Amino acid sequence: MNIVKSNRFGILVAALVATASVSAQSLTADDKAAIQALSASYAQALSGCKAEEFADLFVPGTGAFASGFRGRMVGREKLILLVQSERHCTGEVPSRPSGNAPAVAIESTASGVRGVVSLGAAEYQDEYAKTSKGWRFASRTVIIGAEKAAGLDASGMLAIQNLGGANLGDFYAPDPKGVSRLLTSGVRITAKDNEVTGRAFLKDGSYDDVVYERTDAGQWRVKSSTHVAR
Repeated sequence: MNIVKSNRFGILVAALVATASVSAQSLTADDKAAIQALSASYAQALSGCKAEEFADLFVPGTGAFASGFRGRMVGREKLILLVQSERHCTGEVPSRPSGNAPAVAIESTASGVRGVVSLGAAEYQDEYAKTSKGWRFASRTVIIGAEKAAGLDASGMLAIQNLGGANLGDFYAPDPKGVSRLLTSGVRITAKDNEVTGRAFLKDGSYDDVVYERTDAGQWRVKSSTHVAR
């Protein structure tokens, strides 16, 4: 492998995503109940390996799931591949029961309807949209304890993904049966000892190993990057 090192401190900066200022949406009791039901359906579809049902819970075309390991999966096709590559769905680990879905703390703000679901040390940070077929996830982001300790939240995860630009690609690996599975789309983010690093998978099969830092203004930028050729 050819390795090229570069140091781009202070050059690439990603601002936290800003949305247009609008009036806070008024939510009825039925709206809140539907959002709670959406989260419960998510748990059931994921635990039951119901990939298409899972994908249908997101806004068509633009709905996204994000986590450190998974990167950012956008659109129906990738959401289906996400479930199909889950370890309990490929037979690598035992099936897991869905259990009772934790309650969603729902907030309607000027930037949209959001929710937080506590999973103990981790949490889901959600954005919702009301479609012709009811409430759907505009995005669902998993934030684990180490990521929170490093100052990451859903907007920070998105900002880091955006630093990768248009050249970001997907990473596939074979499951135990040799079937190629989509594991990560974009940047695989890791937080350890309050340091945030990432492996940015590129369309040509190469990748960048990146160190990120958060500025005093709350923005994320690239501190250093090492390119590993295909």
